Amino acid sequence: MNAVLFDFSGTLFRVESTESWLRAGLAATGARLDDDELTAAAQRLEELGALAGGAEPVRVPDGLAELWATRDQSSEAHRAAYTGLSRLVPLPDPGLHDVLYDRHMSPAAWTPYPDAADVLRKLRERGTAIGVVSNIGWDLRPVFRAHGLDAYVDTYVLSYEHGVKKPDPRLFALACERLGVDPRETLMVGDSRPADGGAAALGCRVHFVDHLPVDRRPDALLPVLELSG
Repeated sequence: MNAVLFDFSGTLFRVESTESWLRAGLAATGARLDDDELTAAAQRLEELGALAGGAEPVRVPDGLAELWATRDQSSEAHRAAYTGLSRLVPLPDPGLHDVLYDRHMSPAAWTPYPDAADVLRKLRERGTAIGVVSNIGWDLRPVFRAHGLDAYVDTYVLSYEHGVKKPDPRLFALACERLGVDPRETLMVGDSRPADGGAAALGCRVHFVDHLPVDRRPDALLPVLELSG
């Protein structure tokens, strides 16, 4: 393999828990909830899938279904979809919904998986080209820079910057074009079979990892070194 493409959320990084996210938002605004209220609100936010990168919604409300389907195709749709979900949960300050959305884009909200840096470094030492292909509505590059992983990435292909989302093969094709590699000599690594599996249409090899909390997935990326060797 001459190149490896990685998904972002659930593959290289994991977002904080919904409760941690809500606590950070409360701290930023000075708003307060007692412990029982906070636990209940966090649980409801998680059920709704209001934290991007966290749990998928149990059910998307009818009024947000169309917006949800296109959320990764523009930054405006992404913010509207996720704040629309969070606004279904009463919070002590109406401004919290936008504060929470902004929080999820901050590097502090994300943690690399334990083996991510090691795998990226070893791929770079081999001379393997590295790309990140993500369905997302905001610029994740600052997250990589803050955690010291940006130096390993040769290109980022982000859905909202191109108006299409995975599994559309155009995103994977663009990443391969930018890296100057044949898709048939490229490995795509992701956590979503429906989305990341789209790379197979170009002839890429695809490897899946489980979208688990960081402390429950210490070494799932290590097989990438063997698969790409």
